[in-house]
Amino acid sequence: MDKLVSRLLLLAACSSAAILALIALFIFKEGVPIMARSGLGAFLLGRDWSPLQGQFGILPFIIGSLCITLGALLIGVPLGVACAVYLAEFSSPRWVNILKPAIELLAGIPSVVYGFLGVMWLAPLIRIRLGGPGLSILAASCVLAIMTLPTIVSISIDALQAVPKSYKQGSLALGATEWQTVWRVLFPAARAGILAGVILGMGRAIGETMAVIMISGNSTAIPHSALDSVRTLTANIAIEMGYATGEHRQALFATGVILFFFIMILNGAALRFARRKF
Repeated sequence: MDKLVSRLLLLAACSSAAILALIALFIFKEGVPIMARSGLGAFLLGRDWSPLQGQFGILPFIIGSLCITLGALLIGVPLGVACAVYLAEFSSPRWVNILKPAIELLAGIPSVVYGFLGVMWLAPLIRIRLGGPGLSILAASCVLAIMTLPTIVSISIDALQAVPKSYKQGSLALGATEWQTVWRVLFPAARAGILAGVILGMGRAIGETMAVIMISGNSTAIPHSALDSVRTLTANIAIEMGYATGEHRQALFATGVILFFFIMILNGAALRFARRKF
């Protein structure tokens, strides 16, 4: 029975890896040919996306994805880490039992709901107060920052709670305040876990589709400010795959190849930071 269960678990693990390999093989099979024909540099650095004219430059989409992701991190990381520090070190058990499940519940809300709230409330506020179309990098960054909070907060709390209690007790015994202990002792000790949470949150932001389609404006031009509309890599695939054929369809799969590499790099960096000792 033990051998049977062990083999079944091995089969389940291998099937997961096989599914990932098949997905990667299919994406590469469909997307690599057009990158080989047009050239990788022209595909990555091209500024024009016009499938009818055979122009497939995804530089505006790469810049849009990076801008929105960076904006989401600038907003979400300080808020998420501060929330994790409060819940792990300063909050009473009563508030932990209230706030932590509420933050984790954010992960269960469908992304279309975030997009709808952004379109109805956030975009008009930005348009009235700051100018621009409203559907912009700033609006998408704010929405994605909220969506990344559960990942950043949960992993940061686990990292802070994994620090041995003797570190904190020794710091307090030497006369340090609680904040000095957190900043000078707990943060350096939990840095690897916190960075891993930030990188995983970044991966969530890059891979988000529905909310970004609704709130980013979907402009194919290179943005010049945070109030400009953009289109991300994922949004471009979701918008145009339904009617794409021929080279257009291959170009969308090639976009998926680039996105696949982005996600793999981020996940690999997260695993590396999680295992690293500073």
